[in-house]
Amino acid sequence: MEFNAQMVALGTIVRKEIKRFSRIWVQTLLPPVITMSLYFVIFGKLIGSRVGTMDGISYMQFVVPGLIMMAVLTNSYTNVVSSFFSAKFQRSIEELLVSPTPNVIILLGYCAGGMARGLCVGALVTVVALFFTDIQVHSWPLTAGIIFLTSLFFSLAGFINAVYANTFDDISIVPTFVLTPLTYLGGVFYSVSLLPEFWQWVSHLNPILHMVSAFRYGMLGTGGENVGFAFAGLIVFTAVLFAVGLHLLKSGKRLRA
Repeated sequence: MEFNAQMVALGTIVRKEIKRFSRIWVQTLLPPVITMSLYFVIFGKLIGSRVGTMDGISYMQFVVPGLIMMAVLTNSYTNVVSSFFSAKFQRSIEELLVSPTPNVIILLGYCAGGMARGLCVGALVTVVALFFTDIQVHSWPLTAGIIFLTSLFFSLAGFINAVYANTFDDISIVPTFVLTPLTYLGGVFYSVSLLPEFWQWVSHLNPILHMVSAFRYGMLGTGGENVGFAFAGLIVFTAVLFAVGLHLLKSGKRLRA
């Protein structure tokens, strides 16, 4: 398949995915923005006024990066897992697999769609955050790099979940029992320095903690003791998930009847 034809195929998949979630924006874009707005009001304004400062900054500023990251990773994951599983469930993915479209284009197309939704929601949440506090970005390259890799990582994770899922109930297991607990325990609402030493060590086993900390450092310039580790780890694990996704497409496991 020629390069130009591959780009046409990639663009087609990406446009389809973007149209899919933008057409029903009331269900895909609006709810997470409203939810995060409530977090800003409850945790940032009401509780934050009593907390005072966290890691040397106001509590409202402290929670903003974590809430943006939460919105991005959740929506990136959700978009891909729901879209690809629907295609698998309706057997339309089989037509794509038997076409000349390379597996890497299929994987990139679905992940790009998930990233588009995740980053779109993240941008909307950032705009809402500006109504509550000022944001002075410490490092644009680091901030953009972390949020881009995080969105790609969870898009790939959503793709793998969709491949292994057998029913619509299966696509909600990981977000409910894995993703949500790790996110809430990932330093979104508190600094791990407040925990006893043992629980600090346990918390550092949570990969989302390192993503949130690196993103917070990129935005605010605070809490970035493991930025290099977070960035390197995110690159490595994203590459691993990408390789796994390509292998699943190549083998056709759980994809073909």
